[in-house]
Amino acid sequence: MHSPVPIIDSHAHLDYPKLIDQLDDVISRASDANVKKIISIGVKLSKSSDVQAIAEKYENVFFSAGIHPHEASSELDACNLNAIIEAATHPKCVAIGEAGLDYFYQYAPRQKQQDSFRVQIEAARKLNLPIIIHSRDADEDMANIIEEEFKKAPFKGVLHCFSSGKELALKAINIGFFISFSGILTFPKSIELQEIASILPVDKLLIETDAPFLAPVPFRGKTNEPAYTVHTLQKLSECCGVSSEEMAQITYDNTLKLFSKIGEWK
Repeated sequence: MHSPVPIIDSHAHLDYPKLIDQLDDVISRASDANVKKIISIGVKLSKSSDVQAIAEKYENVFFSAGIHPHEASSELDACNLNAIIEAATHPKCVAIGEAGLDYFYQYAPRQKQQDSFRVQIEAARKLNLPIIIHSRDADEDMANIIEEEFKKAPFKGVLHCFSSGKELALKAINIGFFISFSGILTFPKSIELQEIASILPVDKLLIETDAPFLAPVPFRGKTNEPAYTVHTLQKLSECCGVSSEEMAQITYDNTLKLFSKIGEWK
């Protein structure tokens, strides 16, 4: 499927197996689907150079630098502010993260996840970059931390691959955050998520794949890739009662507004 208007995949893991081995083809298929820009996401500071190298190779790929909550114990620099800042100073690094809380798997103790998340928020503040936030089964603590930290000093952010409750979405919107939807939105049982999408302000919405995970219908169960962003776009436009063309333009503009360094790249 081809989008009539250029779109951006705001969150993909291009360095992961199943994508990195065929990356030229993945990027080409994305271009054919009119996915004009992709943000490749860092999850380990120790592997940040791998994600950076992809962004350096492909003109239309940008990247983020950070520590996923799964890695909050295993990464030596999970709470090292200076190391995070150093990894994020590259001209094509457009965000901090993916950071946050994951209480579903709890591969790292909750306190370590929270500590690393707060340090990455500070890095985002210092660099004036948005933070890409992962939140799973942690709505209450997530809401408390982002509200607490925002009161200390403002920062920009997005709740990526949103699958949480309405209350967290509204609290995030209230402090100016964006909400990004993945292929989960297209799943038949995602009724509550579709209802949440329908009530949020469209000027705060983004789309993503989270590739290679969570391929949208009709590719569910297969390896996801940026070319499939258009299917999530189509479902989001249905939820919000606007045309696919209009939603493509809205989410494109929103992505450039949040990740403003993309627009600075020449």
